[in-house]
Amino acid sequence: MLTWQCVLIAWGDRYPVAEINTLVASITRHSRGLHRIVLLSDGPRPGLAREVTLRPMPEWFLSEPFRGPGCQAKLCMFEAGVLPDDMPAIFLDLDTMVLGDLSRLLQVMETPQSIALLQSAILPFGPLGRLVYRISNGRHYARGNSSVVVFHPAHATFVASRFRALHAQLGQKGFKPLVADERFISWVAQPVMRAVPTSLVVKFPTEYMQPWRWLVHLRAGLPWIRRRRDALVAVTFPGVKLKGEDLAALPEGSVFTDRKGRKLFWTDRALGSLRRRIIAQYAPSSE
Repeated sequence: MLTWQCVLIAWGDRYPVAEINTLVASITRHSRGLHRIVLLSDGPRPGLAREVTLRPMPEWFLSEPFRGPGCQAKLCMFEAGVLPDDMPAIFLDLDTMVLGDLSRLLQVMETPQSIALLQSAILPFGPLGRLVYRISNGRHYARGNSSVVVFHPAHATFVASRFRALHAQLGQKGFKPLVADERFISWVAQPVMRAVPTSLVVKFPTEYMQPWRWLVHLRAGLPWIRRRRDALVAVTFPGVKLKGEDLAALPEGSVFTDRKGRKLFWTDRALGSLRRRIIAQYAPSSE
């Protein structure tokens, strides 16, 4: 079996150590072939689970602009020497709920050079995206979301080195791909980009939230969607505004609307087995 490492990143105090440890416990409980878990951090994390290796984030990536909404600080994981480069890596945002065997994500790596993200735009990763990228001279390209990244550290250092070079040359606002980590990864690695399949990982708002209750219930009731959701290995939540802990604390039947007008209906009918799994993981003493 292929061995791999899991990578997490934390800066500031948005995610307490207890939440990080909850994620670590679910990763180790479900996943096969896991050799190590590395947490890249801006400082010590007292109380961190013993199975986690703590490594420092490079100071250059910790500058104030990189720790803002664009999250360019996450690009430090591609810096040469930051991660061990002896095996492939799966990066997870800290607001991820692990439901199954993460090693299944390694199947998206067609070659050691491949980098995979969650698809986030209509233009898909693959032959069509690469064609558009080539004929537009890089102005248009398929884009992904970096809540989950599958890559091999030995073959992906060009991401960080190219970011450093372009930032020095153009400045943060001089070139669109520089404004966010996921845009930059998608752009610079377009020839080797792959999509993390939605049969394995989904973003919670995209998968489970819609503006209309009838559409949420319709999708939840379709047998092929229900089977796919039951087989997911991870779900990513939309950051500190709606984390797993927040969901678990909601009264049954609650409705939450995000800034895009999508609604969460906190019921078993809308969410299927996921609601009970969220409660079991984040509020084990409840219900």
